[in-house]
Amino acid sequence: MMMSQFLFRPDAVILANGVFPTHAIPLGVLRSAPHVVCCDGSIAHWPDADVVVGDGDSIPSQYRSRLARITEQEDNDLTKATRYCLDHYQSSISNHCRLRLAYLGATGMREDHTLGNIALMMRYYRQMNIEPLMLTDYGWFVAAEGRQTFDSFAGQQVSIFSFNTTRLTSEGLRWSAYSYEELWQGTLNESLGARFTLDADGCYLVYRTYDAK
Repeated sequence: MMMSQFLFRPDAVILANGVFPTHAIPLGVLRSAPHVVCCDGSIAHWPDADVVVGDGDSIPSQYRSRLARITEQEDNDLTKATRYCLDHYQSSISNHCRLRLAYLGATGMREDHTLGNIALMMRYYRQMNIEPLMLTDYGWFVAAEGRQTFDSFAGQQVSIFSFNTTRLTSEGLRWSAYSYEELWQGTLNESLGARFTLDADGCYLVYRTYDAK
Protein backbone atom coordinates (compact mmCIF):
# COMPACT_ATOMS: atom_id res chain seq x y z
CA MET A 1 0.00 0.00 0.00
CA MET A 2 1.39 3.40 -0.94
CA MET A 3 1.44 6.26 1.54
CA SER A 4 -0.51 8.40 -0.93
CA GLN A 5 -3.40 5.94 -0.65
CA PHE A 6 -3.75 6.45 3.09
CA LEU A 7 -6.05 9.48 3.15
CA PHE A 8 -7.06 9.77 6.82
CA ARG A 9 -6.09 13.20 8.11
CA PRO A 10 -6.67 13.38 11.87
CA ASP A 11 -7.38 16.50 13.88
CA ALA A 12 -4.96 15.10 16.46
CA VAL A 13 -2.89 12.01 17.23
CA ILE A 14 -2.97 10.31 20.61
CA LEU A 15 0.24 8.40 21.31
CA ALA A 16 -0.18 5.69 23.94
CA ASN A 17 2.63 4.06 25.89
CA GLY A 18 2.53 0.67 24.16
CA VAL A 19 4.83 -0.38 21.34
CA PHE A 20 6.05 2.67 19.43
CA PRO A 21 5.33 2.28 15.68
CA THR A 22 8.06 1.61 13.14
CA HIS A 23 5.97 1.23 9.96
CA ALA A 24 6.04 4.15 7.52
CA ILE A 25 2.26 4.70 7.53
CA PRO A 26 1.69 5.27 11.27
CA LEU A 27 4.92 7.24 11.47
CA GLY A 28 3.76 9.41 8.57
CA VAL A 29 0.45 10.11 10.32
CA LEU A 30 2.33 11.01 13.50
CA ARG A 31 4.79 13.34 11.78
CA SER A 32 2.11 15.22 9.85
CA ALA A 33 -0.39 15.56 12.71
CA PRO A 34 -1.46 19.10 13.64
CA HIS A 35 -1.51 18.10 17.33
CA VAL A 36 0.05 15.22 19.28
CA VAL A 37 -1.18 14.26 22.75
CA CYS A 38 0.92 11.74 24.68
CA CYS A 39 -0.28 9.36 27.37
CA ASP A 40 2.09 9.58 30.33
CA GLY A 41 5.44 7.92 29.54
CA SER A 42 4.98 7.92 25.76
CA ILE A 43 6.30 11.50 25.78
CA ALA A 44 9.78 9.94 25.89
CA HIS A 45 9.15 8.60 22.34
CA TRP A 46 7.84 11.91 20.98
CA PRO A 47 9.33 14.86 22.91
CA ASP A 48 7.74 17.42 20.53
CA ALA A 49 4.19 16.54 21.63
CA ASP A 50 1.84 19.40 22.47
CA VAL A 51 0.89 17.95 25.85
CA VAL A 52 1.16 14.83 27.98
CA VAL A 53 -1.97 13.60 29.75
CA GLY A 54 -2.15 11.34 32.79
CA ASP A 55 -1.42 11.14 36.47
CA GLY A 56 2.26 11.94 35.89
CA ASP A 57 3.72 8.87 37.56
CA SER A 58 5.77 7.77 34.56
CA ILE A 59 6.64 11.13 32.98
CA PRO A 60 10.35 12.09 32.90
CA SER A 61 10.97 15.24 34.89
CA GLN A 62 12.02 17.32 31.86
CA TYR A 63 8.51 17.08 30.39
CA ARG A 64 6.46 17.91 33.48
CA SER A 65 5.87 21.49 32.31
CA ARG A 66 3.64 20.04 29.58
CA LEU A 67 1.69 17.76 31.90
CA ALA A 68 -2.09 18.00 31.98
CA ARG A 69 -2.62 16.04 35.18
CA ILE A 70 -5.81 14.00 35.44
CA THR A 71 -5.83 11.87 38.56
CA GLU A 72 -9.24 10.18 38.41
CA GLN A 73 -9.01 6.41 38.01
CA GLU A 74 -12.36 5.57 36.38
CA ASP A 75 -10.83 5.74 32.90
CA ASN A 76 -7.44 4.80 31.48
CA ASP A 77 -4.96 7.28 30.04
CA LEU A 78 -6.18 6.69 26.48
CA THR A 79 -9.65 7.91 27.43
CA LYS A 80 -8.26 10.82 29.45
CA ALA A 81 -6.27 11.91 26.40
CA THR A 82 -9.37 11.52 24.24
CA ARG A 83 -11.35 13.79 26.54
CA TYR A 84 -8.52 16.32 26.47
CA CYS A 85 -8.75 16.39 22.67
CA LEU A 86 -12.53 16.87 22.83
CA ASP A 87 -12.04 19.82 25.16
CA HIS A 88 -9.25 21.48 23.15
CA TYR A 89 -9.53 20.54 19.46
CA GLN A 90 -13.24 20.64 18.60
CA SER A 91 -12.54 23.79 16.61
CA SER A 92 -10.45 21.64 14.23
CA ILE A 93 -13.62 20.13 12.79
CA SER A 94 -14.36 21.64 9.37
CA ASN A 95 -15.85 19.44 6.68
CA HIS A 96 -16.62 16.49 8.96
CA CYS A 97 -19.02 16.22 11.87
CA ARG A 98 -16.88 14.11 14.20
CA LEU A 99 -13.51 14.88 15.77
CA ARG A 100 -10.98 12.74 13.93
CA LEU A 101 -8.45 11.12 16.25
CA ALA A 102 -5.67 8.68 15.32
CA TYR A 103 -4.39 6.34 18.03
CA LEU A 104 -0.82 5.04 17.89
CA GLY A 105 1.20 2.95 20.34
CA ALA A 106 -2.03 1.52 21.77
CA THR A 107 -1.15 -2.14 21.19
CA GLY A 108 1.65 -4.50 22.17
CA MET A 109 3.27 -5.31 25.51
CA ARG A 110 0.25 -6.38 27.58
CA GLU A 111 -2.51 -8.24 25.75
CA ASP A 112 -5.23 -7.09 28.16
CA HIS A 113 -4.35 -3.45 27.48
CA THR A 114 -4.35 -4.14 23.74
CA LEU A 115 -7.80 -5.73 23.79
CA GLY A 116 -9.20 -3.00 26.03
CA ASN A 117 -7.82 -0.20 23.84
CA ILE A 118 -9.24 -1.73 20.65
CA ALA A 119 -12.66 -2.06 22.31
CA LEU A 120 -12.51 1.60 23.33
CA MET A 121 -12.61 2.64 19.67
CA MET A 122 -16.28 1.70 19.57
CA ARG A 123 -16.99 3.53 22.82
CA TYR A 124 -15.43 6.71 21.43
CA TYR A 125 -17.41 6.38 18.21
CA ARG A 126 -20.78 5.67 19.81
CA GLN A 127 -20.62 7.80 22.95
CA MET A 128 -18.20 10.67 22.26
CA ASN A 129 -18.93 11.59 18.61
CA ILE A 130 -15.36 10.75 17.57
CA GLU A 131 -14.12 9.23 14.31
CA PRO A 132 -11.37 7.01 15.75
CA LEU A 133 -8.66 5.23 13.81
CA MET A 134 -6.11 2.97 15.50
CA LEU A 135 -2.90 2.23 13.62
CA THR A 136 -0.39 -0.53 14.35
CA ASP A 137 2.65 -1.72 12.44
CA TYR A 138 0.47 -4.13 10.46
CA GLY A 139 -2.83 -2.39 9.74
CA TRP A 140 -5.56 -0.20 11.16
CA PHE A 141 -8.97 -0.30 12.83
CA VAL A 142 -11.87 2.02 12.03
CA ALA A 143 -15.32 2.24 13.62
CA ALA A 144 -18.37 2.47 11.37
CA GLU A 145 -22.11 1.94 11.21
CA GLY A 146 -24.81 1.44 8.60
CA ARG A 147 -23.77 1.23 4.95
CA GLN A 148 -20.13 2.20 4.33
CA THR A 149 -17.74 1.72 1.41
CA PHE A 150 -14.05 1.24 2.25
CA ASP A 151 -11.04 1.86 0.02
CA SER A 152 -9.04 -1.33 -0.41
CA PHE A 153 -7.00 -3.42 -2.87
CA ALA A 154 -7.10 -6.99 -4.08
CA GLY A 155 -5.64 -9.33 -1.51
CA GLN A 156 -5.95 -6.94 1.42
CA GLN A 157 -6.78 -8.84 4.59
CA VAL A 158 -9.97 -7.64 6.28
CA SER A 159 -11.56 -8.47 9.63
CA ILE A 160 -14.97 -7.30 10.82
CA PHE A 161 -16.08 -7.13 14.45
CA SER A 162 -19.81 -6.75 14.95
CA PHE A 163 -21.02 -5.02 18.12
CA ASN A 164 -24.78 -4.52 18.03
CA THR A 165 -25.86 -5.63 14.57
CA THR A 166 -28.69 -8.02 13.74
CA ARG A 167 -28.12 -7.57 9.98
CA LEU A 168 -24.75 -7.33 8.25
CA THR A 169 -24.02 -7.91 4.56
CA SER A 170 -21.04 -7.26 2.32
CA GLU A 171 -20.00 -6.63 -1.27
CA GLY A 172 -16.48 -7.08 -2.60
CA LEU A 173 -15.17 -9.54 0.01
CA ARG A 174 -14.13 -13.13 -0.64
CA TRP A 175 -16.51 -14.44 2.02
CA SER A 176 -19.92 -12.86 2.60
CA ALA A 177 -20.28 -11.07 5.91
CA TYR A 178 -23.18 -11.73 8.25
CA SER A 179 -24.23 -10.56 11.71
CA TYR A 180 -21.50 -12.25 13.71
CA GLU A 181 -22.37 -13.42 17.21
CA GLU A 182 -18.72 -13.97 18.23
CA LEU A 183 -15.74 -11.65 17.72
CA TRP A 184 -13.65 -14.30 15.94
CA GLN A 185 -16.26 -15.08 13.29
CA GLY A 186 -15.58 -12.01 11.14
CA THR A 187 -11.80 -12.32 11.05
CA LEU A 188 -9.52 -13.34 8.18
CA ASN A 189 -11.60 -12.15 5.24
CA GLU A 190 -10.09 -10.71 2.05
CA SER A 191 -10.88 -7.86 -0.32
CA LEU A 192 -11.35 -8.65 -4.00
CA GLY A 193 -10.62 -5.22 -5.44
CA ALA A 194 -10.30 -1.46 -5.00
CA ARG A 195 -13.13 -1.20 -2.47
CA PHE A 196 -15.64 -3.19 -0.50
CA THR A 197 -18.99 -2.28 1.08
CA LEU A 198 -20.58 -3.27 4.38
CA ASP A 199 -24.25 -2.70 5.15
CA ALA A 200 -25.52 -3.17 8.72
CA ASP A 201 -28.24 -2.08 11.10
CA GLY A 202 -25.70 -1.28 13.82
CA CYS A 203 -22.02 -0.58 14.55
CA TYR A 204 -18.89 -2.53 13.73
CA LEU A 205 -15.10 -2.30 13.69
CA VAL A 206 -13.16 -2.96 10.49
CA TYR A 207 -9.48 -3.94 10.42
CA ARG A 208 -7.44 -3.71 7.20
CA THR A 209 -3.82 -4.66 6.62
CA TYR A 210 -1.30 -2.41 4.88
CA ASP A 211 -0.07 -5.28 2.72
CA ALA A 212 -1.73 -8.06 0.73
CA LYS A 213 -1.49 -11.63 1.94
